[in-house]
Amino acid sequence: MDDSPAGVPIEILLVEDDPGDVLITREAFADHKVSNRLTVCADGADALRFLRREGAYATAPRPDIVLLDLNLPGVDGRAVLAAIHADPALNDIPVVVLTSSRAEEDFLRSHELRVDTYIAKPVDFASLMHVVRRIETFYISVRRNANA
Repeated sequence: MDDSPAGVPIEILLVEDDPGDVLITREAFADHKVSNRLTVCADGADALRFLRREGAYATAPRPDIVLLDLNLPGVDGRAVLAAIHADPALNDIPVVVLTSSRAEEDFLRSHELRVDTYIAKPVDFASLMHVVRRIETFYISVRRNANA
């Protein structure tokens, strides 16, 4: 069953450098009821090119939601978050910070940049399924409010 409006899949951009986390995230979304398309960028620079539709990403879909790891090689998630926040063409995209960081500073800085949700990475599949349900519930709520 597809709970997304008009059966349109959720366009999800996952910004994650750990292949194991990417795999388990793909599996969790594939195992859930809301239709989605998951695109993965392994670093912040690639994510910014995707979001800005630059180069190879010129025809990339605009994500409905960004799942962003803070601890990335090169351009880290904090810089990606700041760039999204500063860009009027991007700052209305909901961002969920999904990270292993437990640092209070990361939490506070993320909220300063209007992160929609900050979720500590789970360590097992059952916990990740709970996170996926929260993300999908959040997204469906945001989409319904936008269409109201």
